[in-house]
Amino acid sequence: MVENNLIYETSPYLLQHAHNPVQWYAWNDDALKKAKDENKPIFLSIGYSSCHWCHVMAHESFENKDLAQFMNENFVNIKVDREERPDLDDIYQKVCQIVTGQGGWPLSVFLTPDQKPFYVGTYFPVFDSYGRQGFGSITRQLAQSWKEKPKDIEKAAENFLNALQKTETIKILSKLEKSILDEAAMNLFQLGDYSYGGFGSAPKFPNAANVSFLFRYAKISGLSKFNEFALKTLSKMAKGGIFDQIGGGFHRYSTDAKWLVPHFEKMLYDNALIPINYVEAYQITKDPFYLEVLKKTLDFVLRDMTSKGGGFYSAYDADSDGIEGKFYVWKKTEIKEILGDDAELFCLFYDVTDGGNWEGNNILCNNIHISTVAFNFSISEEKVQKILDSCGKKLLEVRSKRTAPELDDKILTSWNSLMITAFVKGYRVTNDKRYLDAAINCISFIETHLLSDDKLLHTFKNETAKIDGYLEDYSYSVNALLDVFEIRPDSKYLNLAKQLGHYLVAHFWDEKSNSFFMTSDIHEQLIIRPKSNYDLSMPSGNSVSAFVMLRLYHLTQEKQFLEISIKIMESQAQMAAENPFGFGYLLNTIYMYLQKPTEITIINDKNPEICNFLYHKFLPESIMVTVQNKSQLENLSTFPFFKGKNFDDKTSVFICKGFTCSLPLYTIEKLESSL
Repeated sequence: MVENNLIYETSPYLLQHAHNPVQWYAWNDDALKKAKDENKPIFLSIGYSSCHWCHVMAHESFENKDLAQFMNENFVNIKVDREERPDLDDIYQKVCQIVTGQGGWPLSVFLTPDQKPFYVGTYFPVFDSYGRQGFGSITRQLAQSWKEKPKDIEKAAENFLNALQKTETIKILSKLEKSILDEAAMNLFQLGDYSYGGFGSAPKFPNAANVSFLFRYAKISGLSKFNEFALKTLSKMAKGGIFDQIGGGFHRYSTDAKWLVPHFEKMLYDNALIPINYVEAYQITKDPFYLEVLKKTLDFVLRDMTSKGGGFYSAYDADSDGIEGKFYVWKKTEIKEILGDDAELFCLFYDVTDGGNWEGNNILCNNIHISTVAFNFSISEEKVQKILDSCGKKLLEVRSKRTAPELDDKILTSWNSLMITAFVKGYRVTNDKRYLDAAINCISFIETHLLSDDKLLHTFKNETAKIDGYLEDYSYSVNALLDVFEIRPDSKYLNLAKQLGHYLVAHFWDEKSNSFFMTSDIHEQLIIRPKSNYDLSMPSGNSVSAFVMLRLYHLTQEKQFLEISIKIMESQAQMAAENPFGFGYLLNTIYMYLQKPTEITIINDKNPEICNFLYHKFLPESIMVTVQNKSQLENLSTFPFFKGKNFDDKTSVFICKGFTCSLPLYTIEKLESSL
């Protein structure tokens, strides 16, 4: 079997292409030198292992021997896993958006030997069709232009580069005031789908940070419609096909407006960010429905995405046996055979029909209330729930014997840190120690495998950690450390968070534009040094950095942290107000700053009623630390947050705001009054 240079890589995505007839290279010095030495253009293909259209283009174009031979003769072909190299993906996605108005994967870019783009697109079919050029035609045309019209190529590359450099410039500084949140909330609300929740039409993404912002704006404004819309969104998502009804966890997005038909891949970051919405929904409503969705999602990650060492895997593919969604869908006949007498009840609740709701199959979803099912079958709601739970377990067991989608088992520092945060927040409202253990084990995994000489590395696979950490790795990790510290305040977590925070400032900060670069000052030099400013499928490194700097300031009183947090927020606040869809996490940070964080210290956690009262309350502007024993408090005495707080034999709570602290509070009534 033919092999190319990707056979030596660890990325599951790159290894998927290691037997293509295309002579792929990874992005490295050898490949870049080859392009310069041979004066050949670079074809850069960026994707990821669970990307459906990446698989389609690979099968159509990169497994085509004739096309591969032409590519090998005329280009240096480089394959990049966008999850390993988000810096390269960020740069060339921006070029694609400038040129075509949109981006996506697979990303297909043609570069000069000095890495400047001159032609860009996403998926191309192999042959010309419907008036659209195929990949074969494009490669032949560009190869000919490279030889015959080099000046035209160079001019196009310079134009692209100039446009790209302008995207990295932040122009407007704004005062931080509530009007920013007012404008953002109204603009975001106008994007809402009032029938099915979410923002915009199909395809529809979860946008977790925007949902959280609506919860916060409802609290600061007193306008219940923002809560109602956010709760509707979460309810529709949880009852739709985007949520795996029997296995738990969320698929990446919905291809339709109703959340019914997902793009079936499952990403770790979605299943880290979305559960926090359900934590907050439960805190606001106390409705156990949201708690169940949270638990099903976290349990899915524990069951299917956790390594033996405690790190979390990256993603599951959308396809199995080459068919998208095959692993997740059902025929009614199959369900009847498995469930017997309980099948009709299950099928009624989950909208299973003979004809199916998608391509002749059934995606499980729920459009009726459990009380309707109880009425139809003349049994109690409790009995219905027991039957549904039993049926779900039976179907899950059968499904587990199917050919599973491919697992991308690399472990990313950034995404793992997001998952740590989700498990800590899940622990607070469920009191399920498995979740806290998972968070602490993952912190240990990162410390052992991905922290080297006080620097973070980005990715771990096959017992190998590599690639210097990005802004997201550092900012998400600091956030995760502070989350674990709040619930288990070992001083080592706060000290490491502070250390990484200082490293961020020293090596990523851009004083000219009051924001952080995506890469450190010791990172490989690319055509630009990219910035990460937009909160889209994941929060931007700058938004999270502003948030963690604000938290670090309140815990340590180091003014540099506060100054940097304010500078980031001021540099992006106006953009956030005008385009809130892309700045949800930053808006949440601005909310916390304007509200002035409420510092809550629980001393001695032996009274579960007081702890649960605080953990189950929606306090998004709080920094809440639970000190369990006297030695913990003594070890924290050097940090200003804990000064003047003494350990008590019974549970006491200090509430501080604006440098003023309450006396120790011992009852829920006193806490209610103070909060």
